[in-house]
Amino acid sequence: MTLHYGFESLPENLRTVVTVGSFDGVHAGHRTLLARLRALASRLGAESVVVTFEPHPRIAMGRAEGMQLLTSVQERALLLGRYGVDRVVVVRFDEKFREQGFEEFVRGSLVAKLGMVGMVVGYNHRFGRGSEGNFESLGPVARELGFELERVEQYTDSGDKVSSTVVRGLMERGDVERAREVMGHGYIIMGRVEGGLLRVEDEYKLLPASGIYRALINGVEQSVDIRGRDIVLNVDNQDVIIEI
Repeated sequence: MTLHYGFESLPENLRTVVTVGSFDGVHAGHRTLLARLRALASRLGAESVVVTFEPHPRIAMGRAEGMQLLTSVQERALLLGRYGVDRVVVVRFDEKFREQGFEEFVRGSLVAKLGMVGMVVGYNHRFGRGSEGNFESLGPVARELGFELERVEQYTDSGDKVSSTVVRGLMERGDVERAREVMGHGYIIMGRVEGGLLRVEDEYKLLPASGIYRALINGVEQSVDIRGRDIVLNVDNQDVIIEI
């Protein structure tokens, strides 16, 4: 997986199938969409691409009160790569981007810069100024520009809806085991350990309830002790990937 910050960092002459979204937590519902993305990319002889945002749109629009995110951009990219995505493009969600119409974004960025030949959207996904871009409004644009368009319906787990909001609630209650089941993977925390302590500076990063958890630290199993925004672990002075 290759991580790009902005469209200007992309190579030329790409041929891609694209999906757009926050993908916070990369849970089982997201992975259903990613499977369709990879399948369409394979059929069209293209690369699979996820376009995501930094900061999260709610933060950018000043609606971040109480906001808790399951994944940073780097954590998200790690998981997306793990599930077979070829490229992740991080778009700066600023006022200029917010005011861009969905059709302008599709034409000027997805088609012109990514060489998009296919697009996969979630059942309720909207983007662009006024949230005007959705499966229905994309249909005429897809026909005009000649890219394939597919929609993925909502994923459920034993009849229960799966969403980032559901996972956040489980994590806040300390039900890490159920959250892991819903996500389909462990909860990821990336950071730098100094003196046996990782201090999570990102105020929006959701951490499990304080306590001792079994985890993988750079692939090695050990215990971690979460104390508010601090994580105590038995490693020293290195970058770590914690998977609880």
